[in-house]
This record gives sequence, C-alpha cells and structure tokens, in this order.
Amino acid sequence: MLNREQALDLVRKYIKNENTIKHCLASEAVMKGLANKLGQDETKWGIAGLLHDLDYEQTKDSPQTHGAVTADILKQLDVDSEIIEAIYMHNEMVPGTKRTTPMHYALAAGETITGLITAVALVYPDKKIAQVKPSSITKRMKEKSFAASVNRDVIMECSNLGIPLEQFVDTCLASMKIIAEDLGL
Repeated sequence: MLNREQALDLVRKYIKNENTIKHCLASEAVMKGLANKLGQDETKWGIAGLLHDLDYEQTKDSPQTHGAVTADILKQLDVDSEIIEAIYMHNEMVPGTKRTTPMHYALAAGETITGLITAVALVYPDKKIAQVKPSSITKRMKEKSFAASVNRDVIMECSNLGIPLEQFVDTCLASMKIIAEDLGL
C-alpha cells in the first residue's frame, strides 16, 4: 500500500493550489478520525482522504470526471482498490456512482464537511478553528446561504455510518483541530 509520505508527494505533484492541499489534509484528518470512531483502518482511510482530490485541478471544468481521473492515476500505481473505489464514489456527479460502503459514505460526507468547518472558522474574529464549537457547525448546517456550495445532503450521509449529525460534526471538528496549524486555522 502507498504510504503517507508517498501519498503526500502525489498530492504535491498534482495539486498546486495551497487551499486545495489544505482541504486534502483536512479530509485526511477527518477520515482518520472517522476510521478510529468506526474501528476501521486509520491509515487506509487517511490515505483515501488525502488523495481524494488529486485530479481536482485537471477536472474542475469537467466535474463529471472528478474522481474518475484520480482512480485511473491510482490504478496505475497499484493502490488499494478500496481506496480507489471510495475516491471514485465520493463525487456523486460521476456517472454510475452509488455509495454503498462505510468508506464511501465517510469520504463523501467527511470531505464535504471540511468546507463547512473551514467557513465557520473563517468568520470568527481570530479565524482559528480552536474557537469553533460543534454547535456552531450544526447551526450553520441549517443556513443554506452560508457556505452555499457545501452540499448538506452529502454531509447528512453520515447517517449511513450510524453516526448522528451532532457526533459526526464533533468527530470531524476534533480531527481538524489536531492539525489546525497545517491548515492555517
């Protein structure tokens, strides 16, 4: 299996935008936190989170291919098929996607909530995630105009993991707080 250092090298090879890299790091942290909560392989889930947007800069003008291009890249590198499948499935716009496994749901919901958590942190005066409370995230979930591009329906797929929204938010926020310095938050 690809190790974290190799995965991070791939991220830096394919992604030039620092904010996208930070999103990948946040997604890695969230996936590790969710894996821990669900008794899954933290390394494998973390790698999936880290690599999930590898093709974002290549596919941003063709969203129906986002995830599929990454899957093709990772197949050539003989990456674990479960990671590849979860990355392919994280984008509901790719034709034929139907999430069915805990890793599918965790990656889709987890990477999506990172955007909401970041947006909430950025409205705080100090723009630091340390000050963000889980209740602030759940409150903003209801405000469709706040971070309007964040798909709340995908976040709610956390219920397919057997995790209520409040616990999901708490786990994801706590996971991102661990790497706040790397995220610039």
